[in-house]
Amino acid sequence: MLSVYNYMALGVLLTGTVALFFATSGMAASIFGSPGILKYIIMFAPLAFIMVLSFGINRLSTGAMQALFWAFAAIMGISMSTIFIRYTGPSIALTFFSTTAAFAGLSLYGYTTKRDLSGFRTFLIMGLVGLIVASILNIFLGSGTLSFVISAVGVLLFAGLTAYDTQRIKSIYYQVQGTDFLGKAVIMGALNLYLDFVNMFQFLLSFLGSRD
Repeated sequence: MLSVYNYMALGVLLTGTVALFFATSGMAASIFGSPGILKYIIMFAPLAFIMVLSFGINRLSTGAMQALFWAFAAIMGISMSTIFIRYTGPSIALTFFSTTAAFAGLSLYGYTTKRDLSGFRTFLIMGLVGLIVASILNIFLGSGTLSFVISAVGVLLFAGLTAYDTQRIKSIYYQVQGTDFLGKAVIMGALNLYLDFVNMFQFLLSFLGSRD
């Protein structure tokens, strides 16, 4: 499991480094502040990477999956670079460390608990689908109240997913240990925990982020 956390942590580090570079260099403002389809490509590219990794796990080599994971983390950095423009550095740092502490506690619970969390799977998936639908809907509505509710539900949902995914990844990890599939399982486990962390961070940022 340590290798899963290492990949996940390095992915988050790469995303943060790329995001900070694009924000401070002015490239983020140039890309997302100008007309054209480039910004939309960058915004939706991470989803394409996730789909390729998820559906291609049996066809892709471990090396190819590693390359895709790092490319995904870098693209995520570009797509998230605007947070350094919209929010102050101290509030981003506060949110990051708060997310790290929450993630560590929740993941530790998922790893050590004797309770079977698989029963929450349907509830979490339905919640995730509902969250996505509400987020898309609010793009057109622009409701501040709905945005608040989405952020609150998002924090709770990804808190639950962190514990659930950790337990699930732990089970898979020990099942495939010693097989050729282990390397791929590590990458997919890291991807899942990365998504839990980053999404929790973004939703928390809507509460803790300062624009002053």
